[in-house]
Amino acid sequence: MIRLFAALAVPPEIGQPLALRQHGLPGARWRPLEALHITLRFFGDLREDVAADVDEALSAVAGEPLELVLSGAGAFGEGRDIHAVWAGVEDNPPLSRLAARCETAARRAGLKAETRNYLPHVTLAYLRRPEPPDVAAWIQANNLLKSPPFHLASFGLYSSWNTGDGSRYRLEREYPLI
Repeated sequence: MIRLFAALAVPPEIGQPLALRQHGLPGARWRPLEALHITLRFFGDLREDVAADVDEALSAVAGEPLELVLSGAGAFGEGRDIHAVWAGVEDNPPLSRLAARCETAARRAGLKAETRNYLPHVTLAYLRRPEPPDVAAWIQANNLLKSPPFHLASFGLYSSWNTGDGSRYRLEREYPLI
């Protein structure tokens, strides 16, 4: 079994300012610079043959190069069940189309449809039962976050595995956006 997801890598020049915001939440597991990405579709744990089908389906995904801007901050979960804080991505129709095409590729490979609405973001930290006022204060301190526009000309298929220091990712395949 291999855990896979399709994503856009955050360039280092965009990630560096995000790293400067990674403080102020007790117990947060801050993501390293090389792990910052915008997920297009999480596929989960797949058998090798299904992973090959996903790769083949993603190879057929067409999309144009993207110009993206990170904007704002937020969290997933409520109360003591908040489990992540993130930087948002400004509304971008080509990004939404690319994510939808990755969803279609997943279904072509035999995976079940994603039931959650797509919300593009960059996860900055994972949390375990944080104090909600601490999370609210962090969001308030970072809600004016705004990156310069950045250009992306490819997306990737990444594998993920857990280590004692958190999840690690490896680019398995890259697909051009032309």
